[in-house]
Amino acid sequence: MIEVDGLVKRYGSERAVDDISFQVQTGEVLGFLGPNGAGKTTTMKVITCYLPPSEGTVWVDGLDVRTHSLDVKRKIGYLPENTPLYQEMTVYDYLTFVAAMRGVDSTQHASRIAEMADVCGLETVLGKRIEALSKGFRQRVGLAQAMIHDPPILILDEPTTGLDPNQIVEIRELIKKIGKEKTVILSTHILSEVQLSCDRVLIIHKGKLVADGTPKDLQESFSSGQQIRFGVQTPPDPVLSVLSGWNGIQIKETVRTGDAETLFTITTERKDDLRPELFRLAVDEGWVLTELGRDQANLEDVFRHLTTD
Repeated sequence: MIEVDGLVKRYGSERAVDDISFQVQTGEVLGFLGPNGAGKTTTMKVITCYLPPSEGTVWVDGLDVRTHSLDVKRKIGYLPENTPLYQEMTVYDYLTFVAAMRGVDSTQHASRIAEMADVCGLETVLGKRIEALSKGFRQRVGLAQAMIHDPPILILDEPTTGLDPNQIVEIRELIKKIGKEKTVILSTHILSEVQLSCDRVLIIHKGKLVADGTPKDLQESFSSGQQIRFGVQTPPDPVLSVLSGWNGIQIKETVRTGDAETLFTITTERKDDLRPELFRLAVDEGWVLTELGRDQANLEDVFRHLTTD
């Protein structure tokens, strides 16, 4: 659905985007990550035809953004970071205005607004002025205006900025629902959103693409061995006595807690999963198992590793 090939965008002598290439498949929810100033918003503005590329090519559904910008814009719904809403208008009037600007047939305005109100949860505020709405409802209005013309592609730049935790969950669930039907590019600094909402992740740093993969694949690729939490209700000495005979492991720390429980942190470079062996050990020795889990690098670890100089 979207193909970016050798994209470069210059501002004077500075390369805000530096020769990046990627594809976004139909029906995919793509998380587009990077620190401030990395080039995310510039890339999205090129894809949406708000800025021309300095070099390279971007195709949207087979159309070149340089030569078919109007046709490309018809296929995209765009929610910029600072949603440009007409504060003095009611939600209904604003969506009617946007529908007309987007070329939606006037006979379909009422039905499209009703559908967007249902999808975005705006039924109770259609008659209210936008300036009277909470930040969460304004973001919902922004999503509605991006989808009013039923585009196959949605590009959302920081859609949960400034929202409280409850509003973030609501918008996240809405994005997941939308992503079942449309191709979505989502830029955000809230990595838990990406973990829960996105099929694939791109990370950009200083204008260059530094990672491309599913959240799970990126976490696994940056995990160094295994770190396992092993908790049993027994003093540490008998456990240490057994584990000291295991090859290729290190006991990083032991913590004695209440109820005679000892929690061990075990690290190893071994590729096989140690948890089944530890479980069988606890059963064989008659130890009450209280915790058994494996820690891996999370998306925040991956992000910091790739974007910290």
